[in-house]
Amino acid sequence: MKSPAPRPAPAPHQPDLNLLRTFLAVYRSGSFTGAAQLLGLSQPTVTTQMRTLERQTGRELFERLPRGVAPTVVADELAARVAPGLDMLAAVTGPDAMAGRTPDPVHIAGPAEFLCTVVLPALAPLVADGLRLRVASGLTDALLDELRAGRHDLVISTIRPRGRTLSAVPLADEEFVLVAAPSWAERLKEPLAVEGPSVLHPVPLITYAEDLPIARRYWRHVFGRRLSCPAAVTVPDLRGVKAAVVAGAGFTVLPRYLCTEELASGTLVPLYEPDDPPINTGYLVQRPGVPDNPDVNRVRDHLLHTAR
Repeated sequence: MKSPAPRPAPAPHQPDLNLLRTFLAVYRSGSFTGAAQLLGLSQPTVTTQMRTLERQTGRELFERLPRGVAPTVVADELAARVAPGLDMLAAVTGPDAMAGRTPDPVHIAGPAEFLCTVVLPALAPLVADGLRLRVASGLTDALLDELRAGRHDLVISTIRPRGRTLSAVPLADEEFVLVAAPSWAERLKEPLAVEGPSVLHPVPLITYAEDLPIARRYWRHVFGRRLSCPAAVTVPDLRGVKAAVVAGAGFTVLPRYLCTEELASGTLVPLYEPDDPPINTGYLVQRPGVPDNPDVNRVRDHLLHTAR
């Protein structure tokens, strides 16, 4: 009598697509809360799905931190395997899901001055063609945290973000220029060239923050010394700083893009023109992968093309 043939080993349980989509959203946003906002789910649902996926894989995927989560090596490997297929699926199904309804707005954030002076004028043709925008401003670190949490689609950042949860490409270089109104320039420009920056100490310094980040950087880079004079006026918007300086309040350091017209007309005058002015690179930042809203890539590509 023949012995019965051995039964095949049971196939390992394959996680369903919903669990993998949620996993990838957590991996890319760096938190359960961010993934919930990206996917339109509740945070408890995301938590439950990740526990289910960890049970199915038999491995811990995320280390719980005081703020968000950190992927384990197992999560890194899983993301590398599933991301290309899920992104391709999203690219194929996304436009169909959008058919027949008004496209979602693209949420973009960054420094208020750069958004109003550069970004919004550049995107005007797309808005006229039906693009919907929601614009927010703020400081870079806070905006990048909000991008990870899913509150924005794109962020203009003054620094290159670290880590794998965000991808960044250079967008534009800001050159900084030391400026004042003509009435001040007539008195200061020649003495500054001869005696150095100490001649500016009695002159009111107008800046956008009490810690003088732009002016301090300019002093270190150009003059090779520490800036020691305090601010006479602080305005949390460089356009306000520019308006005060044009009116004759004192001197400041501005990004050149913000005062090109004033320099051309003579309402602002450069006090010093170094061979190597300080430059800061701005980055266009987004979460990796294919966004659910196809207009996000449309905005991204248009801004990069305009910058070139």
